Amino acid sequence: MDQLTQLQARRIALAAQGFTDRAHAVPSMKTFDRTVARTGVLQVDSVNVLQRAHFMPLYSRMGPYDVDLLRRASERRPRRVVEYWAHVQALMPVDLWPLMRHRMDHYRSERGKWGFVASDPGLEARVLDAVRDRGPVTARHLEEEFSTGPRDRKHWGWNWSEARKVLDYLFLVGDVAIAGRNSQFEVVYDLTERVLPPAVLAAPTPTPQDAVTELVRRAARSHGVASAACLADYYRLRLQPAPGKASAKVAVDQLVEEGELSPVKVQGWKRRAYLHREARLPRKVGARTLLSPFDPVVWERDRAEALFDFFYRIEIYVPAEKRLHGYYVLPFLLGDRLVARVDLKADRSAGVLLVPGAFAEPHAPAETAEELALELRRLAGWLGLDDVVVGARGDLSDELRVALGR
Repeated sequence: MDQLTQLQARRIALAAQGFTDRAHAVPSMKTFDRTVARTGVLQVDSVNVLQRAHFMPLYSRMGPYDVDLLRRASERRPRRVVEYWAHVQALMPVDLWPLMRHRMDHYRSERGKWGFVASDPGLEARVLDAVRDRGPVTARHLEEEFSTGPRDRKHWGWNWSEARKVLDYLFLVGDVAIAGRNSQFEVVYDLTERVLPPAVLAAPTPTPQDAVTELVRRAARSHGVASAACLADYYRLRLQPAPGKASAKVAVDQLVEEGELSPVKVQGWKRRAYLHREARLPRKVGARTLLSPFDPVVWERDRAEALFDFFYRIEIYVPAEKRLHGYYVLPFLLGDRLVARVDLKADRSAGVLLVPGAFAEPHAPAETAEELALELRRLAGWLGLDDVVVGARGDLSDELRVALGR
């Protein structure tokens, strides 16, 4: 197969992401493992207007599930997933840890992702000793003891305490790991050897290029078909070769030479694409679900547009009067197309799923409102909400309101 239509590429991509897997009546840890094997990572984000980002891709593929599955997998032994800077901040299978050591070494040489250097050179060792003696701990537990002065509270999001900055640096370089998060979504840190399974810690460290090649291989499995840029983006890898640096392009060329990837042309794509040898082309995709803005299907916006003719931007940081669709807008996947988008908010105090706006795509089929109504009821039930209330914004809102009434 050296040429694919856009429809074929779309179906291959959705199958690779798990949307054609047979549903389990009650999602179990086996379902969880299968799903994470498809997605590779679950992006973590603090926005909780609907549901935390890392819970949503599991719902989109597994259906309503007990969220304790994810907590057990990420916080209890034997841990299946752990947080690291894999795509961005993300939960990843624990066996990816050795593949991230080249990234940890880079952060150590660069003194952290933001170039952080403690004002007190001995602070790093003292904070690490405190975690060793008292862990698991949050930054708040150590803040007063390790503060060097009043905390600057002028700049939200960049006014971390010295303890938090040191802990984040220790996390990036792998000296501590994230043992979980508390009810306020604060990171709980502990020594890496007390978080990860011994077998993972004992695994050999690959060379940087070998690590990048394995990450590109996994990205190719998760994508099914993708451009080299998409393969590099999945784990945020350097695409082009540079002196002394590992490269996703080198990895792609190696995987092509070994026969794991095959160059293909995809209708409408400007870039060359690569098809993974295990990719499946299903006859149809019977999906009906909402996708988080941080779902792997849509997080690379150019890819989403190339596959689905779906131009998508998250508008959280756009002033309200300039937003086109709303604050927290989710694409609606029906079959193998993204046919609509809905602005959603969980009003937990009132027990209501609010839909301030609903918008149909130009190619949306006639049954879109009915199908979306069913999905919104399902989502509300999973979130423990009793009703769905549709606002006035969007060309689909009136029809959706009628469908929900039926």
